[in-house]
Amino acid sequence: MEYLIIAIALVVVIAIVGGAVLLRPPRRRAGRGGPAAPPAPPAPGEAGAATAADTAQAPPGVPPLLPGPAPVAEAPPPLAGRMARLRGRLARSQSGFGSVLLGLLSRDGLDDQSWEEIEDTLIAADIGVAPSRQLVGELRTQVRVQGARGDAVRALLRADLIQAIGADQDRSLRIGPHGDRPAVVLIVGVNGTGKTSACGKLARALIGEGQSVLLGAADTFRAAAVDQLETWGQRVGARVVRSDREGADPASVAFETVQEGISERTDTVIVDTAGRLHTKTGLMDELGKIKRVIEKRATVDEVLLVLDATTGQNGLRQARVFAEAVDITGVILTKLDGTAKGGIVIAVQRELGVPVKLVGLGEGPDDLAPFDPATFVDAILGD
Repeated sequence: MEYLIIAIALVVVIAIVGGAVLLRPPRRRAGRGGPAAPPAPPAPGEAGAATAADTAQAPPGVPPLLPGPAPVAEAPPPLAGRMARLRGRLARSQSGFGSVLLGLLSRDGLDDQSWEEIEDTLIAADIGVAPSRQLVGELRTQVRVQGARGDAVRALLRADLIQAIGADQDRSLRIGPHGDRPAVVLIVGVNGTGKTSACGKLARALIGEGQSVLLGAADTFRAAAVDQLETWGQRVGARVVRSDREGADPASVAFETVQEGISERTDTVIVDTAGRLHTKTGLMDELGKIKRVIEKRATVDEVLLVLDATTGQNGLRQARVFAEAVDITGVILTKLDGTAKGGIVIAVQRELGVPVKLVGLGEGPDDLAPFDPATFVDAILGD
């Protein structure tokens, strides 16, 4: 009797399973006879039912994800205070002249050879020969007169470095509109310094602070530069004015950008320019032309020169040539994180007579920060 009951139960189970298979709609394989059939929609009113898109993306055997709120784009942090937040990256420069200087100054007795080593360390950090000698001379006098030792010498060095960098310089960015005219920022520099990325990062920061920004792709000699700026524009929500023709007149693109900025009542226009070899006279003439053409419709508020901090004295040669072609109002120093060449800040300011206004402390979209001398010195000295 038991065997009969078991046999009847097996027959019932087989019948139920077989019926379910027969009732299931046939599935077509993708690529052979058309795409796979879409899954059946959830029953109306079914609690927690997933959308068709969610169900279609779920792997076999894995429950579909329930629909949730759309992701919210992270707002960029304000420019103010960025350098302090990125100080950890800047502190990598301790492997450069900061730790070496402190090691030398911590000696019990500082003889002539010690002071020569200190001067050599400053020169190697790209501060420059004349500024290094001046800094060492002043520090040596202070140590001798005050009889400073240990932390007192460290404090003197900190104060002298901040003074050498120029804590009293105006590093503000002129990025406010003038009535119905936008502020115009011209970005110049050699290719490879991070010039186009600096345009995008600056645009992102300004948009994060509530400003409207229009980007101009005036580096018409490199299609890659135009495409890169277009990508940045899409990321940050800024429209890009560009020419459809490679090699178009850069001044014409710059003028059109400013014209549209006026029409759209944009707050700030940022124009990216060509950065071929700085030894090319034609390029320098082109930069001057771009500035003159823009000034027919608006004021060029900032001309920011982008320099690579790792290029050292070669960067100074670039700076000289660009400064002769167009009036530089400030410097954007990129790739400053982790470099032992932090002294270039002092050297480039002395060379150009203009302040470093922004520094690049990484590759991220929010790694562009207003330069702060005290934070910079504290980072490289490990305070």
